[in-house]
Amino acid sequence: MRRHIRVCAALTMIFAALLIGGCINSSEQQAGGYQITDVEGTVVTFAHKPQRILTVSAGTDELMLGLVEPERMAAINESLADREHTNIPWVCDRIPTVIPRSPSVEQIAALHPDLVVVTPWMPRENIDAIRELNVPVVVCKSAATMEDIHANIRLFASAAGEPERGEKLIGKMEDKLAEIRAKVAQVPEEKKHKSIALISIMVNYGGAGCTFDELCRCTDSINAKAAAGNRMGQEMTKEQLVAANPDYLFFPSYEDGATNEENYGRQYLEDPSLAQMTAVRERQIGHPWARYVYNLSQNIVYGIQETAWILYGDDFKQSRHEFLTAVE
Repeated sequence: MRRHIRVCAALTMIFAALLIGGCINSSEQQAGGYQITDVEGTVVTFAHKPQRILTVSAGTDELMLGLVEPERMAAINESLADREHTNIPWVCDRIPTVIPRSPSVEQIAALHPDLVVVTPWMPRENIDAIRELNVPVVVCKSAATMEDIHANIRLFASAAGEPERGEKLIGKMEDKLAEIRAKVAQVPEEKKHKSIALISIMVNYGGAGCTFDELCRCTDSINAKAAAGNRMGQEMTKEQLVAANPDYLFFPSYEDGATNEENYGRQYLEDPSLAQMTAVRERQIGHPWARYVYNLSQNIVYGIQETAWILYGDDFKQSRHEFLTAVE
């Protein structure tokens, strides 16, 4: 059942009490108010465009930053704020407040947000507790496809009061994808349709039903785990991996040589039972940048280009600081 979240009067009291802003009068509500419906069917009412936005993951931060000015973000997730591992190095200077990977309700409340965007995997009691503070909460999709990402962009843009920017950002994604696809079309057929197994410290990641499917589909390659019947949420054993015999193994990397991802991959490359797999025997090992290959925002297009770079060479080369935005 749809639930209406009435935030106008409550936000006025919260903002006044916390010295964040002035009162929101009825004329402002009539002039600038709007409603949106999140993925759970909850109708969320806004009196004005939010100015203290908080999302609770690096991927959702990255998506929102493609739609609003950094000054409208109350904080960013610590994994996006890691200067060595972020594709948005300026973000720490523009948004100095950082929250942990899984912030508590108390930590969220302390930032006095006027919009909180959460994913469905946030505990239900936490979502309800934030709403009890009279803070508008929007639940987005847990993205697994390009269509899911487009839907989230439209949802985030509507929540932020910037629907036109949402369409603009999707257009930029489509333009970048068309550019990549045009280059892939020029690759000789004998180099295409290679199978790739993504080996991640998230052992249940990489099967059918995750965004790695999109990276493979858009580069004319094959998700080896999905082809073998492995689904997102299932771990693929080494025995199953040998049976699948992928052409490539991808070990996501943060490029400092000491990350858990890098160390995790060594157990595969040094395992004698895997030595005769095509990928190991022919040393067809890729280390896509983790920030791109796991991306669930508009910047998934750079995960696609990263995959093409490994498979097809330097015609697809890119920097580590790519970021799509609709904000001028």
